[in-house]
Amino acid sequence: MLDLAVTAAITGGAALEVLARGGPSSVVTLLVTAPALLVRRRRPLLTVTAGLLLSAVMGLTGTFLTAPRTVLVIGLHTTAARHGFTWRTWLAAVPAYAVFLIPALLLGSPDWPSYLITHAVLTLLPLLTGIWVHQRAKVLDLLRERAETAERERDLLAERAVTAERRRIAREMHDVVAHRVSVIALQAGALTVIADGETAEVAEIIRKSGSAALAELRDVLRVLREDESEVVAPGLPGIGSLVADAPGRVDLVRPDPLPEVEPAVGRAAYRVVQEALTNAGKHAPGAPVRVLLEAGERLVVQVSNGVPERPGGAVPGSGYGLLGMRERVSQAGGTVSARPEGGGYVVRAEFPC
Repeated sequence: MLDLAVTAAITGGAALEVLARGGPSSVVTLLVTAPALLVRRRRPLLTVTAGLLLSAVMGLTGTFLTAPRTVLVIGLHTTAARHGFTWRTWLAAVPAYAVFLIPALLLGSPDWPSYLITHAVLTLLPLLTGIWVHQRAKVLDLLRERAETAERERDLLAERAVTAERRRIAREMHDVVAHRVSVIALQAGALTVIADGETAEVAEIIRKSGSAALAELRDVLRVLREDESEVVAPGLPGIGSLVADAPGRVDLVRPDPLPEVEPAVGRAAYRVVQEALTNAGKHAPGAPVRVLLEAGERLVVQVSNGVPERPGGAVPGSGYGLLGMRERVSQAGGTVSARPEGGGYVVRAEFPC
């Protein structure tokens, strides 16, 4: 828009001069001025060339208009702004200064020193301002590049720090948590051999749960060491195995076949059922549990448990499981609610299909 405004203003002034003075050379000037100014951003040397030719023609014909010199000055500034202090800039500056002197040579100006100084300033001023614009652009580019480099270095340092912390956590989990869970699973396995009846069944459940916990713990450790974003859960098909391995009475109601959902939705649904079954086992031991999957406009995952058979036998929880469940469901685009109902508890999650 600025180029168009400048071009229109200079061309309008040239048109007024042509109307006032007339002549073929003035008409040529009017026809060349606008195109020469419009291409100055892409071809500044072409603008300078047009200004040189127009100024030379004006000087040789004795028709002195403002437009040719204006085109030449703008061309000099744009050339210097684009190329800086290079041979291209001097290639434009030297002929421009010579062309500025043509009227003095033709008219025989008696005040040569003043004329030389005036037109030297007329030549140098657009050059110097253009070189300043060029250097300023280079400085800004350099500062921008340094800022981007510094940001990349900060990101790299932060990534290294996160990786180191993840590996430290992985070592601690391997050395402490994995060891203790292994001991629990081994002792439960030994108990299944020497115990009878219900005790052996409970020991077998503990052994299976411990083995499953070790397997998932290995996945977590692998993720921590390999910087992956998420442990890959089995998704909807794995919910059947969760229910089958869960202690107590757990019923599963699901559509057949299972709906096809996004992987993130399937993983989140699996984790909801997993966490809800764990909570039911801790807080309502012996209570019947029902897992419901419904597919329609939205995928509904609901886990409900009844009144525990042994009141007071609940294991206190940290509350982090429900918080993590909400985060997973939210990341998958769903919603989750958890509330007491009829003496039991209901966890309900809904996801987009």
